[in-house]
Amino acid sequence: MAGRKYEVLLTKDAEQDLESIYDCIAEFDCKANADYVLDRLLEVVESLTAFPERGAYPKELVALGIRDYRQTAFKPYRVIYRVMGQKVYIYLIADGRRDMQSLLARRLLGG
Repeated sequence: MAGRKYEVLLTKDAEQDLESIYDCIAEFDCKANADYVLDRLLEVVESLTAFPERGAYPKELVALGIRDYRQTAFKPYRVIYRVMGQKVYIYLIADGRRDMQSLLARRLLGG
């Protein structure tokens, strides 16, 4: 039985996150690795068209009592998203080794 198809949309911030990740890897490693990481991240995003509810709740948000957002990953990168109806909105794509607490607060909670 096939899952329902969801429409996955990247916010402008998430698009900029992808560009920044790509540019950083291309500059400090090589373009081939940047291409590889970008392709894997786009696969993760695309996989959310089926069963986006399978993603875990980000622990930083659960600690604040917030369960509106979910996450999936291509380590070390985390993809933070929200399912609303038949749409999946990608809000953040970031290296999980960063200070995610302040990044999530700034991006999702306007803090």
